[in-house]
Amino acid sequence: MIADGGFRRMLTAQLNISEGRHTLARRIFFGHRGELRQHDRQGMEDQLGAPGLALNAVVLWNSLYIDATVKTLVEEKFPVTDEMIARLSPLQFEHINFLGRYAFTQPDITTLRSLREPDTSAAGPEPW
Repeated sequence: MIADGGFRRMLTAQLNISEGRHTLARRIFFGHRGELRQHDRQGMEDQLGAPGLALNAVVLWNSLYIDATVKTLVEEKFPVTDEMIARLSPLQFEHINFLGRYAFTQPDITTLRSLREPDTSAAGPEPW
């Protein structure tokens, strides 16, 4: 089976997704330098469970805005292909501030905030 190139590519893609998730989870947890700061068992379990909640929140946030961005590009007649969409990942985190305290309250929001225009003055990687 490993000799099959298609199977190897599928395994590599799955490993890349898993590594992306682990990288984001480590980044979330290491906001406190990876230290368990609670002294009792329940506190440690709560502290270990919180990164999972934060990870899910980041993935949900990214998914909503990736979807909104793709829809906007399609409406603007940008040639969005299935191959481009297949390469998108909600596991990106460069725009997330991991330091600080967070309140997970449900705001009364019925629509997403408007998408930002890309910064054309800064040299950076191409979005696709």
